[in-house]
Amino acid sequence: MQEATFSVGLVQATCQANPDVNRAQAHQGIRTAAARGAQIICLQELFASRYFCQTEDIDCFDLAETIPGPSTEQSVALAKELEVVLVVPVFERRAPGLYHNSAVVIDATGELLGVYRKMHIPDDPQYFEKFYFTPGDLGYQVFATRFANIGVLICWDQWFPEASRLTALKGADVIFYPSAIGWVPDDRENVGQAQREAWRTVQQGHAISNGVYVATVNRVGHEGDEARGLHFWGQSFVCDPTGRVLTVASDTRAEVLVATCSRGVLERQRRSWPFLRDRRIDSYTGLTERYLDLTDTGPADTTE
Repeated sequence: MQEATFSVGLVQATCQANPDVNRAQAHQGIRTAAARGAQIICLQELFASRYFCQTEDIDCFDLAETIPGPSTEQSVALAKELEVVLVVPVFERRAPGLYHNSAVVIDATGELLGVYRKMHIPDDPQYFEKFYFTPGDLGYQVFATRFANIGVLICWDQWFPEASRLTALKGADVIFYPSAIGWVPDDRENVGQAQREAWRTVQQGHAISNGVYVATVNRVGHEGDEARGLHFWGQSFVCDPTGRVLTVASDTRAEVLVATCSRGVLERQRRSWPFLRDRRIDSYTGLTERYLDLTDTGPADTTE
């Protein structure tokens, strides 16, 4: 029987050029979260490196690793030692010339439960991810861990309601969103606050409409060219199924967050707002189309 509550931890960090330094920093963050009672701990997207997708550089493929590989093997040992569940994002080298933006889920026994591969791949200024990553082919998954059923989606996935819905329908208690999101030059002053509020609001909406906890971990700090680089806005957070933010991190410094989640809250919220019950699944066939083009379905014009 699973416990009535479970606790989640998020490790928000700045990243250095050296992957070994980043891994050591992440492991210290995991230890800190575990010491504070976290049972399921998530690292930020591509935690082992700086966010290299700001440019298209073939040498950056050298940062990729296999699964199992250094990040996975070290995390398996740590999960087993601390008896915690870990969500470990990895720049996955699947085969020569075939790479994914992935996350490994490791149970508290050290067992590697599976891999999620990012489904939605952006291609925007300084987010040139299509150059590096093949879209995920494992679908939306939920992993039955010692402490809770968890779903994992990655960064750009967080804007798509279909992704969170399908993850919730598979039984997730909490959806983790490891992320690397920030401002491109000029946006911070011009539209920065609106962008960040939209980012948080859409994820709170996923929590509400699906009756799940949402836990998002972002990186922080400036990376890349001094004038043209990205400024990551941090503000990692956990919200409950009502959308209420339980804890939120700084926008300027590394930080470890821990929040307690309740299955009783999940149950009560879904009883009060039974969105899953009232879904009209017979009316959603259009969601499988790219776009619903307008057609004239009305009566023919018989005037002369």
